[in-house]
Amino acid sequence: MPVTVPLSRLRGTGRYRSVATRAAAVTAVVGATLTALAATDPHATHELAGDSVANAAQIDGAFTAFTPREAQMPQVVPQPVLDFLDGLHAEQARPKTVRPVAGPLTSGFGIRWGAMHAGIDFGEGFGAPIHAITDGTVIEAGPASGFGLWVRVLQDDGTIGVYGHMQDILVQVGQQLRAGDILATVGSRGYSTGPHLHYEVHTGGGAPVDPLPYLAGRGMDVAMSTD
Repeated sequence: MPVTVPLSRLRGTGRYRSVATRAAAVTAVVGATLTALAATDPHATHELAGDSVANAAQIDGAFTAFTPREAQMPQVVPQPVLDFLDGLHAEQARPKTVRPVAGPLTSGFGIRWGAMHAGIDFGEGFGAPIHAITDGTVIEAGPASGFGLWVRVLQDDGTIGVYGHMQDILVQVGQQLRAGDILATVGSRGYSTGPHLHYEVHTGGGAPVDPLPYLAGRGMDVAMSTD
């Protein structure tokens, strides 16, 4: 025999189910909102469940485990790098202006015996080494009228240094020089009354300048003998 249910009961059941569905949806929205707020609230970390804290600790442990072994060892600078830095420091510390010979200054720049003496002279014995005063490049080396033999050097600041009256030339055109390198020996060739070194400085325009203030500007007082 068919069972009949009063319409009023069905309607009540529908209303009940509709209310329950709406309540479940509201609960889900509220739960999601609270979860989002907890994620942005620095004080909400204490509300994490115990298994969540354990999972976070495991993640940190896994990250630490992947740190390269080399990064966990004492860090040292490789020897080639140390050697390079030592060389760099030595280059920076070396003098860039050097006295050419040990002998005293014997003649200055200016008119002498009615003619222009365009450089300075250093008295020194035959065969004494002549040192490059600055870094530079040899642009001429050989015979020269009045000097007998000379060496011209394009110096590190663009000026030209002229060395004259030497006995022997020990460099060649194109050779790179560092301040202090030996380029020749002292002689008395050309118009000379005795062994000495004649040195001139010419600017980019070719005009000679007094080497004394030029060298003083580079920190060297050549008027003082090293004897």
